[in-house]
Amino acid sequence: MKPRPLQDVTVVAIEQAVAGPFATRQLADLGARVIKIERPGSGDFARAYDVSVKGMASHFVWLNRSKESLTLDLKRPEATKVLERLLENADVFLQNLAPGATDRLGLAADALRTRYPRLIVCNLSGYGRSGPYAEKKAYDLIIQSEVGMLAVTGTEDTPSKVGVSIADISAGMYAYSGILTALLARKDTGEGTIVDIALIDTLGEWMSYAAYYTQYGGTQPPRTGASHATIAPYGSYRTSDGAVIIAVHNKVEWTEFCSLVLQQPALAEDARFQTNVLRVQHREALTDAIEAVLAQLPSSEVLRRLEAANIANARVNSIDEYLQHPQLAARDCWRDIDSPSGPIRALVPPARLQDIEPAMGAVPALGQHSRMILKQLDFDDDTISRWARDGVI
Repeated sequence: MKPRPLQDVTVVAIEQAVAGPFATRQLADLGARVIKIERPGSGDFARAYDVSVKGMASHFVWLNRSKESLTLDLKRPEATKVLERLLENADVFLQNLAPGATDRLGLAADALRTRYPRLIVCNLSGYGRSGPYAEKKAYDLIIQSEVGMLAVTGTEDTPSKVGVSIADISAGMYAYSGILTALLARKDTGEGTIVDIALIDTLGEWMSYAAYYTQYGGTQPPRTGASHATIAPYGSYRTSDGAVIIAVHNKVEWTEFCSLVLQQPALAEDARFQTNVLRVQHREALTDAIEAVLAQLPSSEVLRRLEAANIANARVNSIDEYLQHPQLAARDCWRDIDSPSGPIRALVPPARLQDIEPAMGAVPALGQHSRMILKQLDFDDDTISRWARDGVI
C-alpha cells in the first residue's frame, strides 16, 4: 500500500455538529492528523443527539472517526497558550462555531493569517462573513428553507425537508475541496489562505437548476414527491405488491419502455406523450396509463422487464435493505472500526484511491487524547493535572 496523501498534514478543528466535522473526517480518511477541540464535560453537542450506536450518537460516530479529542475551555486564558502551540505547527485551522465566536476568542481569520503565514484557515458559517444575515444562527433546516429547497421538495400539498443534513453536507464537501485546493496552492506559493464557506452558498449552488428553471421559465419546479419535476416517466409507480422506481430519459428509452415493459407499443405514438415536455404536461394521464399495466404485475416481473429493456430502475429500499445491499458486499465497502463502545461497521470513503487504504481509525472518547497532545506540546505533568482539576481540559 502507498502512503496516505495527507499523512504530513495537521488539522486543528474547533468544530461541532455536522458541517465542520464532515469536512475534517474526509481529511482524516486521507491520513491527516485531526485534533478536535471539544468542551470539557460535554464535548461536541452532536455526541448527545441520540444513543443509537451502542450508546453513542449516530451523527458523531459517522463524522468523527480517526480524530484525536482534546478537551479545552476556550474561554480560559490557559487555552490561548495551548492554541498558540498547536497552530505554530498546524497546516489547517477549521471552525464552524456561532457567528463571531472565534473573533471574540482572538482567532479571527485575518489575525491568524498574519501570525501564521502558512496556515490555511477555513471558516464555515450559515450566511458568510458580511451582509445583513452575517450574525444570524443557521442550521440545516434553516438553510434548506432559505434557498428554496423546501419549495421544490415534498408533495404538491406538503413541503418537506430533505431527510439528511444536506446543507451541512454540502458545506462540508466544499470546505474539504477548498482545503485540498489551498494545500495544493501552498506547494507553489508557500503561503496559506482563508477558505470562506457559507451554507447559503453551498446549498444554493446545488439549487442552480431550479434557479435557472424559475428565473428564465417563469415558474419554479413543482413539488412532485418521488417523481421528477421536469422528466417523465421518472419516479415511483405502483405494482401489484408495492412500487418500483423507473427513469426514462430519451425517446429511444420511451419507445422501448412502451414496447417491452408495458407491451403497448402504440402508447409511444400517443400525441400526449411523444416528447418529454408533453409527457410532463400530461403527467397524470401518463401515470394512469403506466399504472394500468404495472398494477397488474408483481414488482419482480416489472423489474425483470425493465432490465430486459435496459431501462433504469430500482426497488424502493428501506434503510435496512440498503445496509444489506449486495453491491456493497460485492465491492468490499465495509470495514470494522473501533470506538469507546467496541467495534462498529463503517463504509469506506466514496473516493477510492488506488493502492491507498483510508485511515478508518477509531471514534474518540471525549478528551481521550488531551494528555498526550499537551505533553507533545511540552506542557508538564503538573500543569496538565492542575488544568484537569480546574476544568481547563
